[in-house]
Amino acid sequence: MELIQLTPHSEIDPSQPLRAPGDILLHAYLIPNALNPAQLARRSGIPADHIKAFIADTHPITPKIALRLSLTFDTTAFYWLALQARYDLERAKPVVRAYRPLVD
Repeated sequence: MELIQLTPHSEIDPSQPLRAPGDILLHAYLIPNALNPAQLARRSGIPADHIKAFIADTHPITPKIALRLSLTFDTTAFYWLALQARYDLERAKPVVRAYRPLVD
């Protein structure tokens, strides 16, 4: 097993546009492979309603789902979790900034 080198200041390339993991699933994996959610559900064991929720951006990709996607598309589970983490962090920034305490 190969370890991924992470540091306390590891960052994702900010020049890359922010996209929801479900958008990437749809446009980089389902459409090019001519798959619909029902077909992916049969191949991966992920319920079709969950797949539709990822695509609609109403449900996050969990570790269990990341593992199933990694096996289905020959990626890593870390890839899917990193996409979800980046997306979640970027969406949380405006909320956190709104509550940042004022400093003298």
